[in-house]
Amino acid sequence: MADDKADGNPAEEVQVPIIEENEHKQAEVPPKKNIIPGKFFQVKRVSGLLSVVSFVFSLPVLSSVIWLLYMKSYDCEWLFKLPSLQIGISIGLICVFFICNAALFLRARMQMVGIVVVMVPLTVMFTIGLAFLGANSMENRRIPATPLWFEMKIHDNELWNNIKECIYDTGVCRDLALTSTKLKSYDFSMKKLSSVESGCCRPPADCPLQYVNATFWEKNDQMQTDSDTYNPDCDLWKNDRDALCYDCLTCRQGYMKALRSKWLKLGVFLVCMALLLISSHLSLFLVTMWELHIS
Repeated sequence: MADDKADGNPAEEVQVPIIEENEHKQAEVPPKKNIIPGKFFQVKRVSGLLSVVSFVFSLPVLSSVIWLLYMKSYDCEWLFKLPSLQIGISIGLICVFFICNAALFLRARMQMVGIVVVMVPLTVMFTIGLAFLGANSMENRRIPATPLWFEMKIHDNELWNNIKECIYDTGVCRDLALTSTKLKSYDFSMKKLSSVESGCCRPPADCPLQYVNATFWEKNDQMQTDSDTYNPDCDLWKNDRDALCYDCLTCRQGYMKALRSKWLKLGVFLVCMALLLISSHLSLFLVTMWELHIS
């Protein structure tokens, strides 16, 4: 009897520590997070959609590079050295395209690095666009292709002498005269002219001159003009086809208006695309952080 008791007690003593050890291990297992599958997949879907939207928004940036590189420069634009600026902006837009798409791949691993890297060039792009639009203090006379810069160039007589010779060589006024030989005064007044044709190839509309043909106007003594509002460009008009109104202020303004229109369009494009890309990448960053939080 004593031997049986001696044999049974060690078995019981072994089982008790094993049970206690198993209970201790189970207690050490960390509790699982309560993840709602439906919510997680919804966030995943929004994240994927924003990635596609951000990529689609970057495609017009690449398309604008093709437009800038293959678009014909305006007549005599090379005198302002703007084609080199055009190439520089094209290179910058290519960099923006690659940076924006590289940020899409970095978002899952380095969220903060990705958002900072993409925001810097987009902010520069937005600022340059505002400068081209002439937005308040975002421009100055040293930034090429801004309204103040063009206004400064208008009053540069040395530069203007080269420009007006270039305009004459392009034959803008000669072509206007050839296409308007059969037009009467009323028909010519209804003809749609470019800003260069209107400013350089004909006298200002408020001058006391009577139409003979597109580049020849006679003085009309019956027209009365107010001395207070008299346009000094009327005295600069000459019927000589080598002179016409090339020295008029209206010619300078007309040429600058035609030249500036392209850069205004580019400014609108840069501002709009920068805002769209900033919005999409910021939204994607927030959704990515939310996705990491609930996963």
